[in-house]
Amino acid sequence: MNIEIDVLNGDASWPRAKPLHQAVWGRHIVEKLPWAHIEWAHPDLRVLIDAPDDSGLACHVGVYFRTVTWNGHKVHIGGIGGVATREDCRRRGYASLAIDAAVQTMRANEAVKFALLFCEPHNFAFYQARAWHPFTGGVTCEQSSGPIRFEAMAPFVYDIVRAPRQGRIDLCGLPW
Repeated sequence: MNIEIDVLNGDASWPRAKPLHQAVWGRHIVEKLPWAHIEWAHPDLRVLIDAPDDSGLACHVGVYFRTVTWNGHKVHIGGIGGVATREDCRRRGYASLAIDAAVQTMRANEAVKFALLFCEPHNFAFYQARAWHPFTGGVTCEQSSGPIRFEAMAPFVYDIVRAPRQGRIDLCGLPW
């Protein structure tokens, strides 16, 4: 089986990703979640994997690049968000492949010191099995109402160079 992985411009590839996002994260699903009210950033890049049977997009991972502050120091980081796999394509390794491609894309940007994502408790084991670590400090971000402490989902970090495990991160913008 041949699996093709595309890493594309975030805005330009949105039309291709939108149907998958609507199927996995449609309004009827999101409105029941504790993070339904959160305003999210748009990814800089998207990792897209098509189903091998030509039935459309199987998996999506958004990739973000941002200069944030950690304990008051500016640091350039990468982020992963908007992870979505079509229901009939789950448990085939697509999300792992897409996340690996996203991490490799971040590594190629030599300025990135670590990666950050946010996830719900049912996904903790998935990310920890892929070398992501809980960040036990506080995270703040922007929303239209102003800066907030981001507590809607748990932060996890990944060592590109070396990721902090605690402290304070200000996303200096919307979360992903």
